[in-house]
Amino acid sequence: MAHTQTYKIKGMHCASCAGIIEKTFKKKEGVHSVQVNYATETAKVEHDTEKVTPHELSKAIEPLGYSIVVEQTAEQMGMSASEHAAHLGLGQSKQEKLAELAAMKRQLYVALPLAALAAVGMLVEIIPQLVLLLMATYMLFVVGKPYLQGVYRFARYGAANMDTLIGIGTSAAYLYSVAVTVFAAQLDTYINIDNIYFDVTIIVIAFITLGKYLESRSKLKTGDAIEKLLNLQAKTALVLRDGKEVEVPIEQISRGDTIIVKPAGKIPVDGVVVEGSSYVDEAMITGEPMPVVKAAGSTVVGGTLNTSGSFTFRATKVGQETLLAHIIKMVEEAQGSRAPIQALADKISSVFVPVVLVLAFVSLGGWLLVGTSYLGFAQALSFGLVSFVGILVIACPCALGLATPTAIIVGVGKGAKEGILIKDAATLQKLHTVNVVVLDKTGTLTVGKPEVASIQNFSGKKDDAVMALLAALEQKSEHPIAHAVVAHTAAKGISLAAVGAFEALKGKGLKGTIDGVEYFAGNVKLMEDLHLAVDTQALEVQTRAGNTPVFLAAKDKLLALVTVADTLKDNATDAVARLHKLGVKVVMLTGDDKNTASYIANLVGIDEVVAEVMPEDKLNVIKRLQAEGKIVAMAGDGVNDAPALAQADVGIAMSTGTDVAIETAGITLLGGDISKLVKAIALSKITMRGIKQNLFWAFAYNVVGIPLAGGLFYPVFGWLLSPAFAGLAMAFSSVSVVGNSLRIKAKKI
Repeated sequence: MAHTQTYKIKGMHCASCAGIIEKTFKKKEGVHSVQVNYATETAKVEHDTEKVTPHELSKAIEPLGYSIVVEQTAEQMGMSASEHAAHLGLGQSKQEKLAELAAMKRQLYVALPLAALAAVGMLVEIIPQLVLLLMATYMLFVVGKPYLQGVYRFARYGAANMDTLIGIGTSAAYLYSVAVTVFAAQLDTYINIDNIYFDVTIIVIAFITLGKYLESRSKLKTGDAIEKLLNLQAKTALVLRDGKEVEVPIEQISRGDTIIVKPAGKIPVDGVVVEGSSYVDEAMITGEPMPVVKAAGSTVVGGTLNTSGSFTFRATKVGQETLLAHIIKMVEEAQGSRAPIQALADKISSVFVPVVLVLAFVSLGGWLLVGTSYLGFAQALSFGLVSFVGILVIACPCALGLATPTAIIVGVGKGAKEGILIKDAATLQKLHTVNVVVLDKTGTLTVGKPEVASIQNFSGKKDDAVMALLAALEQKSEHPIAHAVVAHTAAKGISLAAVGAFEALKGKGLKGTIDGVEYFAGNVKLMEDLHLAVDTQALEVQTRAGNTPVFLAAKDKLLALVTVADTLKDNATDAVARLHKLGVKVVMLTGDDKNTASYIANLVGIDEVVAEVMPEDKLNVIKRLQAEGKIVAMAGDGVNDAPALAQADVGIAMSTGTDVAIETAGITLLGGDISKLVKAIALSKITMRGIKQNLFWAFAYNVVGIPLAGGLFYPVFGWLLSPAFAGLAMAFSSVSVVGNSLRIKAKKI
């Protein structure tokens, strides 16, 4: 049975490691697809669990120096879900990383002073060769042990990575220098015995170890969004049990439990307030800085912080059902996903190491074949060895491998902090090209909580009686307009009759039987289907004022016209203006009356209005825009918008409360805040700009560095790069890419 699982991989040191692991996994029977991410050190594998197990996958890569962290389930270990997450999730990973950093730091305490001493020796030649030999031996066989292991695995299994390149380069410099030192008398006739390269071995290994340390430390910072989200989770909760307040671990909370929240306390799980009121800080979930008032009937979200008041609520979602758990899962998956722009870098990284090995040997051969004629064998060999080592050291694919995923990790994490949930890297990349945004009206541009504005009664009955009939029908609907009608009657204490034979009429309204009479409630289209005349002039006046009409009718008679008005969101006008500044056209797409839609559109500055559309018509409008060559993003609240959201290049769900359409939309905006739509597009542009900068410098670095190290510019300019400087340049290439990605955190969106 096919099963997709993301595994943590231990032992990854460079981008080429990802290619090696992918190739090895793909050779295993039962593996359908593999995506290995160097930045997150994970492998997403789709495999048949009956043909190949995680343990077997791990065994396949262990000889190459890698392994899968095969996690036991919480039940197997007798642990709660939260304890399991803390033990085997990010916490364990971070502890391992911190331990690795500490070990590298201890090595640097010795390696850097030795490198400084070797550098002084290069300049003034005061250090005896024997001392340099001892220093180089320590650096190669102790600090450089991983690189020697890389050479061994290459010789044994044919798998080469960055460690292989460094190992071959530093070993070549070391062995050449040992040979010159030990057999100086015998070699004096053939080569220049004054040229030894112990200092190269020492300095290169020291610089590369420093670079790895700085890179690992920087990579830890890219993933801090997940850590902060995990830290939001409360560890315990006050639960009412048998009339008493009992403090219990969060994993012992069940749906339906009554939970007490005191001032300054964290809300442990999702639920609905049953008693009391307070202001709750939801900033880390929604990105909104102002606390939100919570009273009876309000939804609360696990991980948010109560401020001053106290209240009790009923748990509705616990464990992995909570919004916070969904957010953490979505952010983790998005950060580990692969953006299409990464494909070229991945292809290059996968063949980079063998190509570099060939280039290094070609360079050495070129110096010996061509250089001997002009410089003599001794000098040509010396320059050839410098070029050979320099190419192996400077040509590291890590910067290429880190360019895209580190920016994606930071961008997705920054989005989560702002209440913008991004499904995957491909969506984030696509969003930056969007030039048309299609918006629903109700719940997107407007608050989505309309109120009854006017009642025109044609029935001869009292207004309350008419509203009771309308509300009885509308209480079966989930539409915001229906909620407005029902709320109006509830506020007046009007009782509602039972409805039989209820039926929703797609895009038009609904019908049902009350006390044996069939009633209809809906829009003008429904009245036209019933062949009932309406006062178009009066209707025009109402709709031009921004009111939405709802008709109530029997089969042969119009009974009433009720208008409902919705309030424009405070930031709607500013959001549309900012979209225009980003070069994005804004289209309103709504099933509402065209005059009502035009009224709202004029208020906020919408470019195009498409009103009175059926749900299937919304889909056709998206297709029409795409046929015109537009890249379309659609934002809606999910009511009747699913087909259009799926058709759009980027579907954006305007989520409110704990209703998160994570599975259906490419992007979910928590809190239903349209300003987050602008932030999402701005974030995608900033992230893609960072990726392109990273890729440019990673490519440019290798395009310039390899020929320079190989001595291509020597005949014209006399330039020949010392392997020591090549090591320094390689070490800081990856650090600069990660550092550039981290700059995304500081960008304002």
